[in-house]
Amino acid sequence: MKKILVIQNKRIGDVLIASVIAQNIKKIYPDSQVDYLVYDYTVGVIKNNPAIDNIIAVNDRELKKLKNLKQIIFKIRKQSYDIIFDPYSKLQSRLICYFSKAPIRIGFQKRGKNPILKFYTHNIPFLNEKSHICGKAIEDRINMVTSVFDFPKEKIDHHPHIYLTPEETKYNKLDSYNKPFIMLGILGSTPQKSMPYNYIVKLIDYITETFDVNVLFNYAPHQNKDALSIYNQCKNKDNIVIDIYEDSIRGFIKLMNKCELLIGNEGGIVHISKALNKPTFTIFSPYVMKDHWASFEDGQTHTSIHLLEEKPDLYNENSIENRRKIEADPSFMYKQLTPDLIIPRIEQFLLLHLKNNS
Repeated sequence: MKKILVIQNKRIGDVLIASVIAQNIKKIYPDSQVDYLVYDYTVGVIKNNPAIDNIIAVNDRELKKLKNLKQIIFKIRKQSYDIIFDPYSKLQSRLICYFSKAPIRIGFQKRGKNPILKFYTHNIPFLNEKSHICGKAIEDRINMVTSVFDFPKEKIDHHPHIYLTPEETKYNKLDSYNKPFIMLGILGSTPQKSMPYNYIVKLIDYITETFDVNVLFNYAPHQNKDALSIYNQCKNKDNIVIDIYEDSIRGFIKLMNKCELLIGNEGGIVHISKALNKPTFTIFSPYVMKDHWASFEDGQTHTSIHLLEEKPDLYNENSIENRRKIEADPSFMYKQLTPDLIIPRIEQFLLLHLKNNS
């Protein structure tokens, strides 16, 4: 039996997307043991996934301490893995790979870097461009599997999946309401991924004035003060159910599973909604590379808006250096992505998915 480890100690969306590695390697080695090393706060998106046999949860702050990193390295080495995938490919995970002594260690090749230590037996270059509707981020991770192992294209599973238990599907907090619910991701995971608050309020007011729906807010627990500030600025509070909120990933998954669709800033909740087969409208931060993260966009079920497509003249060049400058302070660029640009696109999206409800 092959023992396989996937390392993805990063954010929620990254962990969910990288689960395609586990799903596909399990098809090649169906009798294998596939373990997944992730940060503890992301476990909810991979819980119950039949392609993952064991979840190794670590604390992000604790792992930064050399003593704890050494302990994880020794723990992984003791497991004697045959294959390790490292889509994270940062110093922590590279050291874990190197000292694991696994015969096959697969990671991303860093552009322009030739490390002294041979962290990986297989350095996989990032693809130059996407060729599948799943988006480049997913393609790159599947390429880690198909570049090393013989795997027929027709058997590839490009879709990250979330698995709910029968009990979780019975979530009933919305049952007493007679209008459909839509989820609004009002705040991004970081300030750089969040629209200006006055723009968010205008979008909420448009939706609640135009469509006969109930609206839920999603935000991180530490963003509660900002979420209440946005709520207090909204006109139609009767259409916003502010007291239904889930502060855990698994709780959000159960709640989102009962909603019609999601509109929100790009981030982990968008990928969760897609894995639940819910329609999504994504508002991209001006610095995020859309080709990487805009998965399964067909202009109908999943669609989005990005400033680069609306006002390309604002961008000097679509380069990594330019993107980093915008990320450092995206406020000016975000202000150019006005509600007047977004609302017509949202209207089209909602009319398609909320038929006879306007």
